[in-house]
Amino acid sequence: MTPKWRELADKLAEQIKRGEYAPGQHLPQIRELVAEGVGSKSTVHAAYKALEAEGLVTSSRGHGTVVRQQVPLKRLGIARYDKAKWRDGDEVAFIADRVASGRSYRRNEQSQTVSLIEAPPAVAAAHGLPEGAEVYARARLVKEGDQPTHTLTSYYRPEHVEGTRLVDPTPGPAGKGGGFRVLYDAGYEIDHMKERLFARAPTSDEAKLLQLPPGEPVVELHRTTYTASGTVVEFAIGVHAASRFAWEYDFKVPDSAEGQKGQS
Repeated sequence: MTPKWRELADKLAEQIKRGEYAPGQHLPQIRELVAEGVGSKSTVHAAYKALEAEGLVTSSRGHGTVVRQQVPLKRLGIARYDKAKWRDGDEVAFIADRVASGRSYRRNEQSQTVSLIEAPPAVAAAHGLPEGAEVYARARLVKEGDQPTHTLTSYYRPEHVEGTRLVDPTPGPAGKGGGFRVLYDAGYEIDHMKERLFARAPTSDEAKLLQLPPGEPVVELHRTTYTASGTVVEFAIGVHAASRFAWEYDFKVPDSAEGQKGQS
C-alpha cells in the first residue's frame, strides 16, 4: 500500500509539472493543507521533503516551500557585456541573461546595499591597493520572482565612483545602463575583463540567503574589469546557485600560431 505522504507528493508533483504551481510560486503552508484535511502535519511535511529531494521545490525556514525553476537561466559569457546593451540601451547584465533565456524580469528584482569598507585582501590585490585601503562595496541580491538566483558584490575605488549612482543603495540597476554606464559616463569605459569560476559548498549563510536545497553547491565568480589602459575599475565576486544557471560562452577560437608565423 502506497503511503499517504507518497500519494500527496505524487499529486503535487503532477500539479507542478502541469504548471498549476509556477516556478517561484509558494506551495500552501503545511498548516493550510492540514486544515483542509489533506493529511496530518507529518504527512504533508514528508511529502514536501520528498518533492525537495526530487528537485521540484526548495524549502527554507522563513521562506516556505517554493517551486524551483526547472530550466536554468542562460548565464551568458561575452555577450552579456555587449556595450550596445548598456551604453546605447538599458539591458544590464542580469537582464541580458533573462532576455536570452526568454524569461520575464523586473528591475527591482535586484536589491543592494552600498558601504565604504576596508578592502579584503583579494580586493586590495585586484585593485593594486595597499592593505587597509578603503573601497566601496556594492552588494546585490538578484531574484527571479521570489527565488534568489545569485549575489554579486562589486568593489570600486572611491575616486572612481564617489558622487555617482554606484554609491546609491536604491533597489535595481544604477540608472539606465547600470554600473558600466555609470563608469562610462565618468570617463572609465570598460575594455576587457577576466573571469574566474569555481564550484564549492555554500556557507550556511549563503544556503539560507539563496534558499538552496540540501547538498546544492554554488559557483563563485571573480570578475576583474579593466579600461583600455589597464586600470581596474571594478572587482566583483558573485555567488550563484549552481542549478539555476547554465553558463554559455560564444567566442572566436584563437590561433596563437598565426602570430608566430607573422614574426618568422
